[in-house]
Amino acid sequence: MKKAWLTVRSLVLWAVSGVHFFLACMFVLALGTIVDPRKTDPLQRFVCRNILRLAGVGFEVRRAPGFDAMRTSIFVCNHVNIFDPFVIYSAIPQFVRGLELESHFKIPVYGWLMGHFGGNIPVPDAPTLSSLRIMTQRTKAALDSGISLIGFAEASRTRDGHVQEFKKGIFSIAQKLGVPIVPMSIVGSFEFFRTGHWMLHPGKITVYLHDTIESSQIARGGVDALRQKVQEIVAAPVEASSRAVREN
Repeated sequence: MKKAWLTVRSLVLWAVSGVHFFLACMFVLALGTIVDPRKTDPLQRFVCRNILRLAGVGFEVRRAPGFDAMRTSIFVCNHVNIFDPFVIYSAIPQFVRGLELESHFKIPVYGWLMGHFGGNIPVPDAPTLSSLRIMTQRTKAALDSGISLIGFAEASRTRDGHVQEFKKGIFSIAQKLGVPIVPMSIVGSFEFFRTGHWMLHPGKITVYLHDTIESSQIARGGVDALRQKVQEIVAAPVEASSRAVREN
């Protein structure tokens, strides 16, 4: 009986949130052709938050005392599922865009949306010196214009709920540009929706915005230590939640 109820519930929630997503995104994109996206940012946040609400999941943001909400930064968080963009946009109190694999811009619908929400930075799937130089230039231009960026250092979604090893690239860019990093943990989203499945489970997503970390004084040789430090910060509340779920 419980499985049948969850199935019916998931079907209804997918339909409702999906229709809202399509209609709202079309409206926001149309509006973006005549209005500066920064001016429609509150509307975009409302749409993202509403998608989570209509998908049947609770939502909370917890900010660390050392998180500087006023500074343009690179946010680094764990990658869970397709709801991550809506979670991120609902949680970060700044105008923010993403560092996304170049191939993602070719995905039907999603890639088109990514391309039309100006400021998203393509990351080459097969990096060369030339493509990395262009990506770094685009990243610097976005940050210099006051656009904070979000990056998934794992490079792929989790399949078991644990935080995978972070890649070094985004930390090298932060160190090179002297941009602060904000570790960000998405907790509870894996229990709500797992990649490879379609069921939406009742639950709550909690986002932790950790203390802002300065990178301007970090030497090139310290990038790997920075990567490890951020990974440990991001993983801590995720792993603590996973243990609590297993014990219950």
